[in-house]
Amino acid sequence: MTRLPLFHSTVRPEWIDYNGHMSEAFYVLVFGHATDALMIETGLDSGYRESTGCSLYTVESHIRFLQDVPDAAHLTIRTRVLGAAARKARFVHEMYVVSEPKSEPTPDAAPVATTELLTVHVDQQAGRAAEFPAAVRHRFTELTEPAPDWAGRSIADVP
Repeated sequence: MTRLPLFHSTVRPEWIDYNGHMSEAFYVLVFGHATDALMIETGLDSGYRESTGCSLYTVESHIRFLQDVPDAAHLTIRTRVLGAAARKARFVHEMYVVSEPKSEPTPDAAPVATTELLTVHVDQQAGRAAEFPAAVRHRFTELTEPAPDWAGRSIADVP
């Protein structure tokens, strides 16, 4: 099975809120950067966007905040593609706090946050969804993994 490279970041002091941990807006920022890395790995990079006028838009997301993340924490994001269709893709990001910059989480590590995203490939000039090029769709297919048990749940499903 092909896996995406891990994405890494470090929590900055300005990301810390009045409760003393990373503010929710910055979880979205880090997950957004991990989505950018996914786009590069699947052929939807800046050159593709400039030459085609197409991009990936997030149309739905579900974030779970599972543990507080402190200032200066080293973050590693694992991304899993759950599937892709003609015009859309579904994937998840799992955020881990790791002991060293750019390291992998230990096998028993639990994520501190997760997000599940539904995205649509959009022709920005036409203002509507467009089919992925065959090579991009093939890359998404190569990267598809089984969904983790928490994916696909709604807020109403959470105990």
